[in-house]
Amino acid sequence: MDRGCRSRVTTLCLISLLVLVFSGCSCHGENSRPKNVQVSLRSNWQGTSLLLEAGELLSKEWKDLFWEFTELWIQPDKASNCSTARCCVEKIVADGRLLLSSHLGSIFEFSLTLRSASPRLALYRQLAEDSLSSFPIDDEANSLTALSLKDGPKADHSYISTNPLKSARRCCWIDTGSSLLFNVPELLLWLDESTTLAADSQEKHELFDFDHIYLGSSTSNRVAILYGAIGTKCFQEFHVILAEASLKGKIKYVARPVLPLWCQSAASFCAGIGALDAINLGGYGVELALKNMEYKAMDDSTIKKGVTLEDPRTEDLSQEVRGFIFSRILERKPELTGEIMAFRDYLLSSAISDTLEVWELRDLGHQTAQRIVHSLDPLQSMVEINQNFPSIVSSLSRMKLNESVKEEIIANQRMVPPGKSLMALNGALINIEEVDVFQLIDMVHEELSMADQFSKIKVPQKTIQKLLSVPPPSESNLFRIDFRSTHVHYLNNLEEDAMYKRWRSNINEILMPVFPGQFRYIRKNLFHAVYVFDPATTCGAETVDMILAMYQNSVPMRFGVILYSSKFVKHIENQVVLLRDAEDDFKNGDDVSSLIIKIFLYIKESYDNQLAFKFLNNVNKVKDAADLIAEDTVEVHMVEEAFVETVLSRAKSPPHETLLELEKESNFKEKVEGSSHFVYKLGLYKLHCCLLLNGLVHESSEDSSINAMNEELSRIQEQVYYGQITSNTDVLDKFLSESAYHRYNPQVVGKKEYKNKFVTLFNSYLAEESIFRNISYFHSPGSIDDLKPVSHIIAANVMTLKGIELLREGLHYLIDGSDKARVGIVIYADGVVSSPALLLPEIFDWTASMYSGKPKVLHFLDQVCYFYGSQFMDAHLSDAISLHSFVEKVCELALENDLPFDDVRSALLNFSADLKLQQMDKVLNCLRGQLGIDFGSNAVITNGRVLVSKDAKSFSRADFELLESVEYQLRIKHIYDIIAEVEWLNVDPDELTSKFYSDVIMLISSAMSNHERSSDRAHFEILNAQHSAIILNSGNSNIHIDAVIDPLSASGQKLSPLLLILWKHIQPSMRVILNPVSSLVDLPLKNYYRFVIPSMDDYSPLDNSVGGPKAYFTNMPLTKTLTMNLDVPEPWLVEPVIAIHDLDNILLENLGDTRTLQAVFELEALLLTGHCSEKDHDPPRGLQLILRTKQLAHLVDTLVMANLGYWQMKVSPGAWYLQLASGRSADLYEMMENSEEKHTSLLKQILINDLRGKLVHLEVRKKRGKELEELLGGFDDSNLKDKKEDHTGWNANLLKWASGFITGNGISKKRNETSMGNMKIRRRGETVNIFSVASGHLYERFLKIMILSVLKNTQRPLKFWFIKNYLSPQFKVIIPRMAQEYGFEYELITYKWPTWLHKQKEKQRIIWAYKILFLDVIFPLSLKKVIFVDADQVVRTDMGVLYDMDLKGRPLAYTPFCDNNKDMDGYRFWRQGFWKDHLRGKPYHISALYVVDLVKFRQMAAGDTLRVYYETLSKDPNSLSNLDQDLPNYAQHTVPIFSLPQEWLWCESWCGNSTKSKAKTIDLCNNPMTKEPKLQGAKRIIPEWVELDLEARRLTARVLGEEEPEAVSPNSIDKTDDLESMAEL
Repeated sequence: MDRGCRSRVTTLCLISLLVLVFSGCSCHGENSRPKNVQVSLRSNWQGTSLLLEAGELLSKEWKDLFWEFTELWIQPDKASNCSTARCCVEKIVADGRLLLSSHLGSIFEFSLTLRSASPRLALYRQLAEDSLSSFPIDDEANSLTALSLKDGPKADHSYISTNPLKSARRCCWIDTGSSLLFNVPELLLWLDESTTLAADSQEKHELFDFDHIYLGSSTSNRVAILYGAIGTKCFQEFHVILAEASLKGKIKYVARPVLPLWCQSAASFCAGIGALDAINLGGYGVELALKNMEYKAMDDSTIKKGVTLEDPRTEDLSQEVRGFIFSRILERKPELTGEIMAFRDYLLSSAISDTLEVWELRDLGHQTAQRIVHSLDPLQSMVEINQNFPSIVSSLSRMKLNESVKEEIIANQRMVPPGKSLMALNGALINIEEVDVFQLIDMVHEELSMADQFSKIKVPQKTIQKLLSVPPPSESNLFRIDFRSTHVHYLNNLEEDAMYKRWRSNINEILMPVFPGQFRYIRKNLFHAVYVFDPATTCGAETVDMILAMYQNSVPMRFGVILYSSKFVKHIENQVVLLRDAEDDFKNGDDVSSLIIKIFLYIKESYDNQLAFKFLNNVNKVKDAADLIAEDTVEVHMVEEAFVETVLSRAKSPPHETLLELEKESNFKEKVEGSSHFVYKLGLYKLHCCLLLNGLVHESSEDSSINAMNEELSRIQEQVYYGQITSNTDVLDKFLSESAYHRYNPQVVGKKEYKNKFVTLFNSYLAEESIFRNISYFHSPGSIDDLKPVSHIIAANVMTLKGIELLREGLHYLIDGSDKARVGIVIYADGVVSSPALLLPEIFDWTASMYSGKPKVLHFLDQVCYFYGSQFMDAHLSDAISLHSFVEKVCELALENDLPFDDVRSALLNFSADLKLQQMDKVLNCLRGQLGIDFGSNAVITNGRVLVSKDAKSFSRADFELLESVEYQLRIKHIYDIIAEVEWLNVDPDELTSKFYSDVIMLISSAMSNHERSSDRAHFEILNAQHSAIILNSGNSNIHIDAVIDPLSASGQKLSPLLLILWKHIQPSMRVILNPVSSLVDLPLKNYYRFVIPSMDDYSPLDNSVGGPKAYFTNMPLTKTLTMNLDVPEPWLVEPVIAIHDLDNILLENLGDTRTLQAVFELEALLLTGHCSEKDHDPPRGLQLILRTKQLAHLVDTLVMANLGYWQMKVSPGAWYLQLASGRSADLYEMMENSEEKHTSLLKQILINDLRGKLVHLEVRKKRGKELEELLGGFDDSNLKDKKEDHTGWNANLLKWASGFITGNGISKKRNETSMGNMKIRRRGETVNIFSVASGHLYERFLKIMILSVLKNTQRPLKFWFIKNYLSPQFKVIIPRMAQEYGFEYELITYKWPTWLHKQKEKQRIIWAYKILFLDVIFPLSLKKVIFVDADQVVRTDMGVLYDMDLKGRPLAYTPFCDNNKDMDGYRFWRQGFWKDHLRGKPYHISALYVVDLVKFRQMAAGDTLRVYYETLSKDPNSLSNLDQDLPNYAQHTVPIFSLPQEWLWCESWCGNSTKSKAKTIDLCNNPMTKEPKLQGAKRIIPEWVELDLEARRLTARVLGEEEPEAVSPNSIDKTDDLESMAEL
């Protein structure tokens, strides 16, 4: 007691003393009080209902959950006792959690507060707008009658949010495709319409994967789409009727959740929460960086008071502040709260430091790691430290360091570089440069969802963790074909032929360096180049010529051929066609290919290999000499002539007699047929001509051959280096013995033209009436009780011959024998279904369940399929005789195959046709809805991999064998090995059958194959984690996080809050190794950082308001200049929309009495990016793309870069359509809809329904006949006509987010007339386009002056282009008024930095980069030329003269640096060293003014070239010091520059005063000698500057409603100039 009393007394005394001290220090006025900063980011679309968002989130988990959730909230009076937003959200979360497991429920709750489903609802809103605008509505007599589509859609585009009259303010409606239904009587009338009448007016709906299709909806073509929201009475009424009709099979019922604005009052209270205002988003970071001081760059005219923060939020008081933990002090003395908090503010504001002594920096990283590890909450501590580092660094540097921490960190850094950050989720590495909270939550959700599915089939917890962390097998492209046989005919042998005797035989020579492109001449058969072709085809002829040319040029390959006859292969294919039961002899008398092969084999055996190849070459020569019209026509007499010519000089008997003998020779005939059989068996005939290089399949061209050899070379070199290949190794045998297949099918091996499709079978298997759970599988004879890791499910349409043939091939595959696979049969039919077709699935089901173990059951089913296809497929339902005959035939076959006759007959006669029709309907729903298989297709589903069979011959029994081998090796074996070791403690031993194991492996492999995971791994376990690691264990979690983090780094600032989010919501196990830089020489962080995280606190407990998350910076330094930057997810484009203060130069002491500076940003657009490719060609650089919606034909355009074929556009949530721009792009190219089927498409649909943007891979090809034309070579100037000048007809709200640029509506009364005082300037002629960039209020002030100077001196129409990224909200308000008053046009443009391009970190360098790197893509394609003018420049001449100047065919024009100011000679770096050598006499130009001929610039792909140079140079921190200037000067040997006359740019720093009078423009260049502030220099250097500035400031004051400034003397300097910050932009 005494000790506690003494402690309290001591604490009280200490507090009193500190408060007294502080009161003496804080008497300097209110300005010394700590200040705060608050930042928020809102969406640019209208708010969406949280209740509807919850339904969308649940449907992502499982589509059926949407309907379960809908049933919970279908009553409008649900949660009627709630009167606050908090109450509603809590009830919504509670109901969502009822449908999910614990961890998935936590993810659901966080995703809901994150508002990640809002874009999906915005997309539904757009679809609803399209629906309403498609039908004219008669509202005259309060009768809403939907008209037919034949009347045509209305011309205007209507919006729910802006045109409620269009829908007569109805909250729900039904779109049937041909009409809109607004009430229940209309719906009932439509449902009662006959099928015939409905079909007449049926319009096909466009349905999407995310659409909510009602449970059990039939495959009916009659679709009813309900637009409405749960929580409204009309939705309830419509839903009940539609659900009942759907279950009866009348319609397909689809729901699209939409809550129109005017329906807020009609909806339940909870349904309206979140839908009123724009959404405040979370999931991004905000940085306040301490600015470096060199040049003054703060505007002295814009010091204003801020806005008082109504709801200030303080930081966690449990964190230590200079030795005090204020939460404990406040607990003990709550009555002194004001004084204690004032003291805390004082400590925080006085502790800020951006400099430390060198010795204090030495162990700062280790001290930080120690502070984090020893804290009670290490993750929270790490967040506090790296987000408030400038305020904490002093106390960190004084901490006593434990040497064990330092030693462990140094020891770990022998294995991982200091400062390196890594992160892995369940072992899979995450790209920390691109990861954001939305992506991370999605990844965690996928892992937890899989774990939840695994637990439902009773997989033990430890096994689940093992499955989630097992690395996926690397899918190697090394798919080798084992072609070894007597059918390979080699031209040469490098190890034995005399011509190679001088070559070295030591295999280690392959490791010796050679010049690029040089071959390695080693006397070893390392590269077996075997070409497969038909010698009578043009492709075969070209291949022969190429082989002989490469052979004669001593290319170090062993050349060989496998020859086949296309006609004979066609004959073989016909033997497997269903209706051919007996083989016909092949009549090869007219088969020229067989004749050539036969003669080739004869010459080879009778003479030698070289002569045989010469014969093939002679056939080509004879054919060429005949000048045939048909390319592939080779006639018999030509072959005979070539034979005579080939052997005449060496023949022992007349060649014609030899030919006659060959016709009778059966031995050669068998070899010819055997060779074609071999090619058919390998499956290579489908490629027509191909190369097998050591078994790897390539195209047969010369370039492909050389490239294939070089690729194989690196693999051989690696094995030689490790001793796996020696001089005695037979390389071909080694490769083909290790991993080779005996069949090639590009669809099975996953070639890029065949995209692999995987689906998870869990939802289909676990559904109540699952067709997959009840499948009875067939097995190879004698293996029914064996575990089968591979499960083939054949989905066959038995109304087609293709379906029947696929069934037969699957049965023959089992008959041939398979010990690893089983086959399940799913039969359905389309169209008018015959009775035998309904009976066929009954036969398969009954046979599989009762007699699958019988030895002849597979033969029985094969015979049934044969007779059904040949005799009963076309029988009709009414044909009872046909059904009876089919039953009798089946019973007869059953008897022949030892199956009980009576049982078979009884089962077949008692089957129900109606029941089978219903079953087929369920099969169709499953195949289409859950597996995505098109109606009428035949498919094979192998452990979740879906392969659609295109025709009867595309999938044979050999392909089944290949599919089994490939899938087992790549996707199934590692899962099989894990499952084989499981102890099933919670499963009844009687259930542990081979079927149970096979089902488990099938389900798990399907789920894991459908889950994209990185195969990259890091060995975190080798790092020590005793003293310098955060270890958080959660034994029951299926999520494990490994991380290596430098807490004092930008990546550490980003990753630490992400880890904290995961820990708070799902409690994963974590092992975080701290990896700070050991020996610091400067402060690693010079910024404050906040990561904006939503929470339940965002929802009001008092009313229906939703505040949304915000970034709070409390107690920020008063005298330090800060600059604000947002760290947003990569696909986001944001802009400030509310900010009174200069966010580039924040000086909080200027706030006066206001405690908080506020800034509001807006998500302007999401990014749609892509890569465009053209097969076998470089990316089609310069290809023009446009983006449209259904209503508007052209909103955004861009062009394809040569760099990776990259392109980007700006979009908002909705349905978009991508197409080629009309003109040369559309004339030469066409888009590929499906690379597998080679279908073309005019439009490509793009759906934006989340906050992660979209990455699109676009494939194009040249149109037939246009293959040799160049896209840029024949540039068509007609494509560059200016767009309409008047943009006012466009919907401004839509363009704000949709277009690639924002068009100013501020146009003068007359476009060509400008009012300036009492003068009126008539502007005529071609528009002069001026481009500039500004950041911060000072440079915006300069920019307005530059605009005025251009306007006063230029007589032509003017259009200004500004980079939008860095403009303040005030400037965006002022510029329309300025444009209106002065009569010019403007556009705001932007371009998101591509992820693949090395990004700058400093804001200044990013701005520089925007001046030069994206000139070809940042402007619309219609713009021909633009002049860049620096913001701090004053123009004294007519810019039309410069605009019209002839650039002599060069894309760029710059002014060279002046050289007549001798005082600056020491700063002219381009006259010495590297630059002098590189320029080679060319001038070094200044980047303050330049002209860009965009036509020429795009034509020569100058932008691509500059980006290549930039990527190469920018990674060196010492390169490109002045990026926008150095880059074009460095590249001018490739991208030529036209040098402008010197008078076009004058600046005092470099030019002498003698030339100032001739200057056409004056730039306020920085002076590295004097470092004079620009405001001061402007008033001194440019006489007219003060007058222009006053005019601009008066305009600004008028627009903002402020007092207009008075004129001042040009020589006077405002006292407020001293308040400028000193960071030069």
